[in-house]
Amino acid sequence: MSKILVMTDLHLVVPPETIIDLSPAERLAEGLAHAAKMHPDADHLVLTGDLTNEGTPAQYAVLKPLLADLPWPVTMLMGNHDLREPFRASFPDAPVTEEGFVQAVIDLPDVRLITLDTLDTEAEVLHSGVLCPARLNWLKAALDGADGKPCLVFLHHPPFDTGFNGMDGIGLTNAPELLALTAEYNVRHLFAGHIHRTITATVAGQSMTVFKSTCHQMPMLLGQEGFGHSVPEPGAYGIILTRGEDVIVHTEDFTLPAMENKDFEAH
Repeated sequence: MSKILVMTDLHLVVPPETIIDLSPAERLAEGLAHAAKMHPDADHLVLTGDLTNEGTPAQYAVLKPLLADLPWPVTMLMGNHDLREPFRASFPDAPVTEEGFVQAVIDLPDVRLITLDTLDTEAEVLHSGVLCPARLNWLKAALDGADGKPCLVFLHHPPFDTGFNGMDGIGLTNAPELLALTAEYNVRHLFAGHIHRTITATVAGQSMTVFKSTCHQMPMLLGQEGFGHSVPEPGAYGIILTRGEDVIVHTEDFTLPAMENKDFEAH
């Protein structure tokens, strides 16, 4: 069995700047401390993009010390609020493809993790994402190299319409191409961020999960336009358990008040 932690949409700014009166850095620090206390046995931490709010060197400089001395290896993805050059300058050891995309393969004993870069710096629709032919070819090679081993695929933009019309309008523009490719392989689950809500779905016969942000969340505005809405609901992270071919997904709202054992009653 493997345990993988997922945090997404950190949206770090330079203190004392805040987002809707929340400090993204303080919330991330709280989430990391919570995860380190509760899940020190995890095998890996994946950060699925929007690491910063504007992709500036100063914002990546805020992130770097927060990731020091963690009990697990960390792999980071690009989101629509990130920029590759400042990220790579701050994290020169981060894996990149020959074309410069921030993508990685992590082999755990029972599962292969594949992380994708959906950042589109030339998007016709600002903040939408894409997987160009070079990135899809890289993914195909990573899936071929798994030799049938169960795979989990991570990306920032969800490869399906979620029902949040405004966010879906800035989604992954070539999602059908991705799902056509992953359907050919032993991809057990896809994971994304971007929406700032916890969502589960089965699309094109494939199961996937979207995780909430570590900072601010999208209000439940299904069927409505717009994507700038934010509410100060609890920050969260994901916990993935693998058992052979099976994938179990949990979410943890780490900013909720702690409860003592005496507060629970057996039923």
